[in-house]
Amino acid sequence: MINPVFLKRVVLNNYKSIKGCSVPLGPLTFLVGQNGAGKSNFLEALRLVTESLNTSLEHALREKGGINEVRRRSSGHPTHFGIRLEWQLQDGTQGTYAFRVGAQKRGGFEIQQEECRIFSSGLFEKDFYRVEDGTLKKSSFQVGPPASSDRLYLVAASGLTPFRPLYDALSRMGFYNLNPDEIRELQPPDTGEVLKRDGSNLASVLNMIKKENGEGFDRVVAFLSKVVPGIQGIDVKHVGRKETIEFRQLVGNSKDAWRFMAENMSDGTLRALGVLTALFQSSNGAGKKVPFVGIEEPEVAVHPGAAGVLRDGLLTASKTTQIAVTSHSPDLLDDKEIHDESILAVVNKNGETEIAPLDEAGRTAIRDRLYTAGELLRLNQIQPDEEAVAKIPPYQLDLFADFKP
Repeated sequence: MINPVFLKRVVLNNYKSIKGCSVPLGPLTFLVGQNGAGKSNFLEALRLVTESLNTSLEHALREKGGINEVRRRSSGHPTHFGIRLEWQLQDGTQGTYAFRVGAQKRGGFEIQQEECRIFSSGLFEKDFYRVEDGTLKKSSFQVGPPASSDRLYLVAASGLTPFRPLYDALSRMGFYNLNPDEIRELQPPDTGEVLKRDGSNLASVLNMIKKENGEGFDRVVAFLSKVVPGIQGIDVKHVGRKETIEFRQLVGNSKDAWRFMAENMSDGTLRALGVLTALFQSSNGAGKKVPFVGIEEPEVAVHPGAAGVLRDGLLTASKTTQIAVTSHSPDLLDDKEIHDESILAVVNKNGETEIAPLDEAGRTAIRDRLYTAGELLRLNQIQPDEEAVAKIPPYQLDLFADFKP
């Protein structure tokens, strides 16, 4: 049986509104809280890792307004931010990857420290490196590529066999805030391996799924037909050098499905298709798998009655792909199949984001099936466990602590 968990624990220090957090992640995680609580900041930190590996850290920071817009603002004036990921691959290999970035004058930055440690399935440390201030200080290899203070060393280390699988997995994580207008536009074709954040290559990804993962494609269509009545199928159509999506839908009493291009479909239909494609884009467990999918508010622009269909899609896809979503929708969470371990409560206290498991009352209510998570949210009873936050061991907040599985 496939274990879908790739990121076992995420530790953040001074990232935007998050002063510090250390949270374990399961196959499916809902980050639940009010608008402005800081839910999106958690997924943004993970997206920063992927973007920094695919382009550069400088580019990723610039896209977010620079390091001064990323590091936390407070009376303490922190001058750095840090990320630590505890991960595991399908072959049983696991380990840690962490880095800390410091601010410099005039919006500059430097990578103060970066560390990667890889353990075998028997927890024997077999490969590692540590970089400080642009200098490779320690490594398991005798000769390696040079380090620099403005680029993550994992990019260079990906040329070494032991580090390539981790690089591939981190660089292929997908994060989504889908834009219906981008999906409506005629899209230039690409490889279709990973769905883009806004859905601007949705046609190519659907085409790839249909070719290489017929079961996944059928699941996308099946779930979409439950969200949008009358949907019979979808096809990818080429228009000159570009492509778009064609929907087949029954209208009125017609016996044959009518055909509509993406430009004629509603925001809700296009967003639902984008969400479902993100979930099932690699559900066959292929080598080019997207190991982690993060989606911001998948229920937006979708009829409340369809939230249950998206929830079923999330639960189904999480059997093969690790998923995290932000939400403040009771309808999306209104199911007793959503366990308390899947909920992370997010609140903002005096400008600082706190992320933690549910408090004891919430956990008990869900475990005893007294309430669903959605019903608790309607009652404003989704609250973090303050005692659990206070009892987090110091090493769990340490970016470069020893690995303790």
